[in-house]
Amino acid sequence: MALAAADTSPASAPVSDARLDAEEILALVLARLDDDQAEDVVSIELRGKTTIADYMVVASGRNQRHVGAIAEHLVEALKGLGVKGVRVEGQPACDWVLIDASDVIVHIFQPEVRGFYNIEKMWSAAIPGGPSTLTRG
Repeated sequence: MALAAADTSPASAPVSDARLDAEEILALVLARLDDDQAEDVVSIELRGKTTIADYMVVASGRNQRHVGAIAEHLVEALKGLGVKGVRVEGQPACDWVLIDASDVIVHIFQPEVRGFYNIEKMWSAAIPGGPSTLTRG
C-alpha cells in the first residue's frame, strides 16, 4: 500500500514553468498602460546595453490616484500572466512607482516628478544611438 502513495509517475510530475520573454512582458505592459490611459508612454530598448533589463518603460499618470491605479492594475496583470517575482517600490506615495517585472522595468510618474528626474533622457543619452532607441506608445 505504501508504494501506491509514493508513486510519482510522469503524469503527476509538475511541468516546468515556461519563462515569458521580454517582448511578451513588454506587450502586456504597453497594452495595460494604454487601457489605463497612462500618458506620454515611452519604451527604451536596453538589450545589449545593460544587464538590468531588456526594456524600460516610462509613463505618467495625471495625479497620485491615477499613478496608484495604473501601478496596481499593471501588477495584477503581470501576475495574472505568470510573471514571477514582480517587485514594486513607491506605491504608498504614488509620486513615482517603479515596477520590476524581470526583463522589463516600468516607471510610472506624476508629471512634475517625471520632469524633475527626466530618466528617459538620461537613459537615451547613455545609450549609443540616443533618441532613436526611444519608442513612444
